[in-house]
Amino acid sequence: MNESASWVSRKVVVVGAGAVGATFAYGLAMSGLADEIVLLDSNRDVAKGQALDLAHGQPFYPPVQIREGGPADYADAQLIVLTAGTKQQPSESRLKLTQRNARIIRDIVGEIARRNSPAILLVVSNPVDVLTYVAWKQAGGPRERVIGSGTVLDSARFRYLLSRHCGVDTHNVHAYILGEHGDSELPAWSMTHIAGVPIEQYCPRCAKCGDWKVAHQKIAEEVRDSAYHIIGYKGATNFAVGLALVRIAGAILRNQHSVLTVSTVLEGEYGLRGVSLGVPCIISQQGVERILPATLRPEEQEALVKSAATLRRILDRLD
Repeated sequence: MNESASWVSRKVVVVGAGAVGATFAYGLAMSGLADEIVLLDSNRDVAKGQALDLAHGQPFYPPVQIREGGPADYADAQLIVLTAGTKQQPSESRLKLTQRNARIIRDIVGEIARRNSPAILLVVSNPVDVLTYVAWKQAGGPRERVIGSGTVLDSARFRYLLSRHCGVDTHNVHAYILGEHGDSELPAWSMTHIAGVPIEQYCPRCAKCGDWKVAHQKIAEEVRDSAYHIIGYKGATNFAVGLALVRIAGAILRNQHSVLTVSTVLEGEYGLRGVSLGVPCIISQQGVERILPATLRPEEQEALVKSAATLRRILDRLD
């Protein structure tokens, strides 16, 4: 068999060349995961500028083609990452903003569908869970091929804060935030452990904790409010989310079968349907290969149901 004939370029199209899209493209270029990175934006000058700036760094990272492109690039992409969206205007309600961004996502996904693209769609635009569901409905294909960044970033924040609190390497902390990427998210303490030791066994034996239940509550609140603090300090978040996207992209492009809390449409899993939110999934070149059926505590399941209801109310009010 001729190996060159079976070779497929790992082409990633990034729609939206703002802070998040450009930071992701930079991280992706540094990672060596992609053979080709194409930037699209409604402002073509911005896309051209970002692509040229990134391309000038090619002597410093693995070989990759970086350029500005157009809708024709959807046709042979392996992964399309949607970061496009508009910012909230003064006095504009969250619902109005969501409706405007939903229209943008529908237009983009409609164009992708018209190009018969085989790509996995990764939605990043906020509110990500709502827009992931909108994108899936517009695409009209299998749910596993349209995913959102979900609570992958929230889970990373959770691991970081637990690591700092417990004095343990972040890589040895396993923890997940589930539900909405937003105010109704929930920490899955029943799934949290350090090197295999459940967190609620680890903390009472640790002299650092003091009142560990109070410490856990403060950590959960800090995870939930992290974005507000960062936006208050510098106006936007981009570095950590860009790295989270590189992690998701790697699981897809390298077929890694990684467990990540992406946002996916539920059809009865966790007792929920008709909504997209963050739950542990196995991510591979198929997108969501499988949703993992974790058994949550009653209070965690109740919180997940409430989170889903919050998202469902927004979806019901969209145009």
